Parts: sequence; structure tokens; C-alpha cells
Amino acid sequence: MDAKSSSAAAELLSRWLDACDRLRLPEFNNCRKMLKNWKPYILNAFDCSYSNGFTEGCNNGIKTLKRVSFGFRNFHDFRARILLAANSAHPNI
Repeated sequence: MDAKSSSAAAELLSRWLDACDRLRLPEFNNCRKMLKNWKPYILNAFDCSYSNGFTEGCNNGIKTLKRVSFGFRNFHDFRARILLAANSAHPNI
């Protein structure tokens, strides 16, 4: 993120959206629409110093383990595998 504030980011994003309009490239239509719809939330990232990225990463890891661990017989074993993957140095089983 090159912008230091949400107002600077808003200016850069507006310029990018305007460039998309001028170029009329159909490949960018979906991307442009998404950025325009999510603009307030994207700009909010410049005002807030925190995010839920860590939590989303944990959820993604658990979902991946869930797919890989299809054969576990009970929840206790599955939970133990999650805890082992989350902190392999000190498993708290």
C-alpha cells in the first residue's frame, strides 16, 4: 500500500478506476466493479491498524486440516491434530 492515508488511497483508487473507464478493457470489468463496490471497506483498512487476517489464516488452516484429516474417527483426535499443527513445538493435547 503506497498511500499513507485513506484520502490519498481514495485519490489513487479513483485515478485507477478512471483509467479503467478510459481504456475500456473488458478484462478489467469485474475487477473494477468489485473495487467500486468495496471502496469504503478498502479505504477503511487505511484508518484501522488491525485486521482479522490472523483469524482468517487459522480458519483456513483448520479447513485444510479438515479436508486432509477425513479419516479421523472422533472429534478428540481431530482437535489434537489441530492443536499439534497450530503449535507443533508445544502440543497441548
